[in-house]
Amino acid sequence: MGHFVPAKLGQRENLVMVMFSILYTINIAISNVSLALVSVPFHQVVRAMTPVFTVILSILFLRKSYPQQIYYSLIPVVFGVGFATRDEYTFTYMGFFLTVLGAILASVKTIVTNRIQVGRLKLNPLDLLFRMSPLAFIQCLVYAHLTGELVSIQVFAKDNITVSLASGLLLNGLIAFALNIVSFTANKKTSALTMTVAGNVKQVLSIVLSVVIFDYVINLMNAFGILLTLVGGAWYGHLELTLKKKAQQQVLPTVNDTLTDSNSIMMEQKDPLLDNNGLSEKK
Repeated sequence: MGHFVPAKLGQRENLVMVMFSILYTINIAISNVSLALVSVPFHQVVRAMTPVFTVILSILFLRKSYPQQIYYSLIPVVFGVGFATRDEYTFTYMGFFLTVLGAILASVKTIVTNRIQVGRLKLNPLDLLFRMSPLAFIQCLVYAHLTGELVSIQVFAKDNITVSLASGLLLNGLIAFALNIVSFTANKKTSALTMTVAGNVKQVLSIVLSVVIFDYVINLMNAFGILLTLVGGAWYGHLELTLKKKAQQQVLPTVNDTLTDSNSIMMEQKDPLLDNNGLSEKK
C-alpha cells in the first residue's frame, strides 16, 4: 500500500483522469453551494438517497443486477437517516435541484472511482490520488478566483493567520489525504453501492459523536433513526459477505473434485488400454 509503480497511460486514459478530476471538483462545489440554499437536515435526507441512485445508475449503465435481499436492506439504511436527522426542512427550488444533482453526482463519482480501479485501467489507489489531486487543486483555484473567494482568503490570511490556525489547516489536509486513500482502497475492494451504504452509516455515526463530544441533544425519533440505519448497514454487510462467499464457492473447485480429477488423470496415464467405459480391451 505504501509503494506503487505509476501506470503508463495513453492520451485517452489521461483524458479520463482529467474528466474524473472535474467530476470530483464539480461534486464538491455543488454540495457546498447547495448547503447555503437548504437546511442541513434536508441536505442530509437527500444525500441519504445516494445508494438508491447508485443502484439505478448501475442497472442502467453497467447492466448490473442485485438480489432482492439487497434492495430490502437499503430501506432501513435510507429511511433511518431521515429519522435520525428529522428536523425542520427548508429549501429553495434551486437548492432542491442542486442538492438532488449533488447526490446523483456523488453516485456517479463513486461508480467511476470503482471502475477506474477494477476495470481496464486497474489503477492503484495511490496512483489514482497522485494523478487526480493536482488537477482538482488547479480547478479549485480557478473556481475560487472566479467566485472571488481567493481574494477573500488573502484578506483574511493577512491579519488572522496564526501558527495554530495554519497547523490546524495542515492537520485537516493530512486527514483528508488519509481519508481519500482509505476511501479509494475500500471502494476498490468492495463496490460502489457498499461505499454509499457506508456513507449513510457515517452520517448517523457523526450524530452519535456529536452527542458524546458536544452534548448534542437528540429525541426518541432521532435515536430510532440511528439504530435503524446501523441495523440496515449491518444487514447489508452480512448479505454482501454471504453473496461473495457463495460466488467464491461456485468458482473455486472443492478438494474432493480436485482429488477426483487428479486420480482420473493418473489412471489414464497408468493404463493407456482403458477404453471410454473404463474397461481394458482384450487382445
